Amino acid sequence: MTADYRALASAAAVAIYSWDTRSSSYSDVYARIRNWWAVLPDGSNPLAVLVQEFEATGINAGSFASLAGQGAYRVATFESMACDNELVKVRERPAPWEGLHVCTVRLKVVDQTVSSSNSYTAPVSVMANCPPAATAPPDRCQMVGFYASTSRIVY
Repeated sequence: MTADYRALASAAAVAIYSWDTRSSSYSDVYARIRNWWAVLPDGSNPLAVLVQEFEATGINAGSFASLAGQGAYRVATFESMACDNELVKVRERPAPWEGLHVCTVRLKVVDQTVSSSNSYTAPVSVMANCPPAATAPPDRCQMVGFYASTSRIVY
């Protein structure tokens, strides 16, 4: 991992939106995303939120199984990003502690099956906990949350 919260946010956003039914199960994809998510000691970012927000990307266990029969995959690429005070909502309500960063990443996403292709842009807001936060590792940042639900994206 990295101490650069912008690099972490970009990589996490791409990982959240990218999957391939031809080489992974839903459990594999979920485990990969789960490995990015660091639960805070106060429990303010439970794994239930991870599941809810991951499903807001348009994929869940049932749809993944259905798409597997179509050889489906999704590729996300970075387009742009705004972080911290570049976001109006963060200026209005600053992060509650030093070292917590919020970035909204805009992705170009391509959903592909054997018979069709669909391209669109998608925003995802990623929260990174970095030093000097007491709950952050001393040498790197950790993702402590993301929002993919339209109503929760931070602009």
